Amino acid sequence: MPSFDAILVDAGTGNLHSVQNALESLGFRILLTADPDKLSLPARVILPGVGAFGSFMDGLQSHRLIEPLKLAARRGDPFLGICVGMQALFETSQEMGIHAGLGLIPGRVQRFPDFAGLKVPHTGWNQLWQDKSSVLMQSIQNGSYAYFNHSYYCAPTDLATTLTHTDYGLNYSSSVQVDNIFGVQFHPEKSQRVGLTLLANFFKVT
Repeated sequence: MPSFDAILVDAGTGNLHSVQNALESLGFRILLTADPDKLSLPARVILPGVGAFGSFMDGLQSHRLIEPLKLAARRGDPFLGICVGMQALFETSQEMGIHAGLGLIPGRVQRFPDFAGLKVPHTGWNQLWQDKSSVLMQSIQNGSYAYFNHSYYCAPTDLATTLTHTDYGLNYSSSVQVDNIFGVQFHPEKSQRVGLTLLANFFKVT
């Protein structure tokens, strides 16, 4: 048996320690690593990310993490992408050019349109409206608030993959699930009780 409960993947883009601290505050043992060989171990995988999509994917590539991440997801290990880590689950992003993602979920990442009175990036607290039930959202009330900070949003090819949507000029997918693969656009580590509940729920995924 491994000596940890989940692998927290270090793509070199920051935001790791706040996620690690949140997980450890819940009592979980976390292996923080950029070692692709560690992903050969069956384990829960958490992929957080901040910053530009292209730079994030470059970080995964430079650490030789892309194929091991795909294998872990396709092996059936519970897999959670956070913020840019969620965006990376998709096929492409149009941020600063067209960049390929991991291709685990059909769809693309695109910029918010310019809406009168709404600033981009979308920064601050906004609501999660649940489209379908999932273990990830257990004990989280419909309409609960979470913390966001992003200029691009995920547009799944199949809207049935959407767990929650959020309204920011348009209704977009703020969390998704395809089998064992989950993504959340918001920052659970900054979303207080709602975020901690969601992180704890991820460890209930079988």
